[in-house]
Amino acid sequence: MAPMAYDFMWRALLVVVAASVAGALLSCWLVHMGWALMGDAVSHAVLPGVVIASMAGMPFAIGALLAALVAVALIGGVREAGTVREDAAMGIVFTTLFSLGMVLISRFPSQQDLHTILFGSLLGVGDRELVQVLVVAAFTVIVLLVFRRDLVLLAFDRLHAHTLGLKTGLLTGVLLVTLATATVAGVQSVGVILVVATLIIPGATAQLLTDTMRGLMTVSVLVALLGGLAGVYLAYYADLPPGPVVVLSQATLFVAAQLFAPRRGLASRAVSRVRSRRSGTLAA
Repeated sequence: MAPMAYDFMWRALLVVVAASVAGALLSCWLVHMGWALMGDAVSHAVLPGVVIASMAGMPFAIGALLAALVAVALIGGVREAGTVREDAAMGIVFTTLFSLGMVLISRFPSQQDLHTILFGSLLGVGDRELVQVLVVAAFTVIVLLVFRRDLVLLAFDRLHAHTLGLKTGLLTGVLLVTLATATVAGVQSVGVILVVATLIIPGATAQLLTDTMRGLMTVSVLVALLGGLAGVYLAYYADLPPGPVVVLSQATLFVAAQLFAPRRGLASRAVSRVRSRRSGTLAA
């Protein structure tokens, strides 16, 4: 029977599309600004929020969002204290919160399966979870598009953005909030462990293929959508968990770009080196 004959497949595809667009747009800034570790930190830190929300019978999005915002605030607080470096602060916060989540799961078992929390449950998405993802993803996309010009200035030259009168601290806060919301959208599709991949791979792939921010955003969304949709279909026909397959599909596109990108791909660079050597030999 065709996969789209099932309602759960329609819901899964809608979740993938929403989470992919939100994560892909944000990944442009995460990759360009070197915030990959920040994405990793926040994605792992949402675990206790998801567990507490499940225990309290609340929508998972609320618990995950609150935990993500707490993680961002703690990382900022530890960093501002000036006692440790930023990467160390991220590592401390995300491992502590992730460990807290694991302890809560062990101490207070809930109806939510640990495997579902860690690796997502695309094919088990209900109407309530679908609405949550759509709302959170829409918020993320709207904020990123509304503040796009200012965020581009912040990403490329923070000092210049400040001299132009932009509130760089506020814009950084906007990016951190959208990181939290994009993480919440992605958790439902690929889980706490793998969501960081959907926040990094599309932007990293797009960087190999284009130079402009507009091109970066367009290509990253296309990579995320293609990898997400292909992953869902492959998982359905191969009877595999969709979350990991979605990530593997996006990673495959990254590897292809790494090898065959027109100017930055390994194959293209090798051809250029060969041509340069031949030109040098002929000139000699």
